[in-house]
Amino acid sequence: MATDRHGHPMTDTGAEALAHYEQALDDLLFFRPRVMETTRAALAAAPRSAAVQSLAAYLGVLGTEEKDAAAARDAFAGFRAGLDTGKLTSRERMHVAAATAWLDGDLHGAGSILGELSVAFPRDALALFAGHQHDFLTGDAQRLRDRIGGALDAWDEADPHHGPLLGMYAFGLEESGHYERAEEVGMAALARHPRDVWGIHGVVHTYEMRGRFADGIRFLDARTDDWSSGTLLTVHNWWHYALFTLETGDTARVLGIYDAALHHDRSAGVAMELLDAAALLWRLYLAEDIQTARWARLADAWERRQDGPHYAFNDAHAVMAYVGAGRLAQAERLVGDREKWLAGQPGVSNRAMTADIGL
Repeated sequence: MATDRHGHPMTDTGAEALAHYEQALDDLLFFRPRVMETTRAALAAAPRSAAVQSLAAYLGVLGTEEKDAAAARDAFAGFRAGLDTGKLTSRERMHVAAATAWLDGDLHGAGSILGELSVAFPRDALALFAGHQHDFLTGDAQRLRDRIGGALDAWDEADPHHGPLLGMYAFGLEESGHYERAEEVGMAALARHPRDVWGIHGVVHTYEMRGRFADGIRFLDARTDDWSSGTLLTVHNWWHYALFTLETGDTARVLGIYDAALHHDRSAGVAMELLDAAALLWRLYLAEDIQTARWARLADAWERRQDGPHYAFNDAHAVMAYVGAGRLAQAERLVGDREKWLAGQPGVSNRAMTADIGL
């Protein structure tokens, strides 16, 4: 039986698949777009590997894309149909359970299992990353901090993955209000890996929350080559740059960033990017700067998606786009659709998110 770099046995995973898996995990931790490619290579080499299949399942839900989640759910169900769980390690069984819960819409159940997994196996980088992103998507600031903080003592500082864990911990500290400590930990992460874009993101948040907008611009300018292109977080970090710039009053520069990085003709139309575009234009809208043409293009992009009730945070930003574009009927239709959906009382985490916050 193969063993991963952190000492965990990998059932039904040969040497070739293990090499692809390790590369995919590294790509995931550093937000490299090729993570999809390296994961597919691992799946091709070991289609019965529970760890590889769980990684693919997490990738299907982390982008909050309804269609991706549905495809991942179908693929994972096919894997589980012929699965003999008795031959799996306890760690692998927990990953399968967590991925199944998440794909079924039970985000909080998945987060709980991932928490137990990280306590039992604190050097499981996949569980820590998936759990950290889960806490981010569910807005759980305390667990965003403590899930990673509780595992750090199990890690050798010389491990190449200790750095990205520090980057995650920095973000958890920041979201919990520990801004100075978060900056310190984030800078320690970047000393190990300057292109750790999640670590950069964590430090950027500390400047935002303390009103240190000029420092934020200087920080990002000094590291432009490390974050400004070629990562899964590129658009979001440009959004942060635009927020700092907005605070300086340079609206022309803000709109230049929007057109070049946040939303343009070549934009992928994925939810994570459209969220940032809506969130930036909405700040201008609140300042009575109505960007009519940009709102119209953004509303078109949201409408093309035809999203169902999958993630309330996305729905709220779609409504922003419709309101910004003056399409109140579309906004009202979306709200009405979610109200009807809630009446059916589906047993998924997004129900409470929609009922308590989204609407």
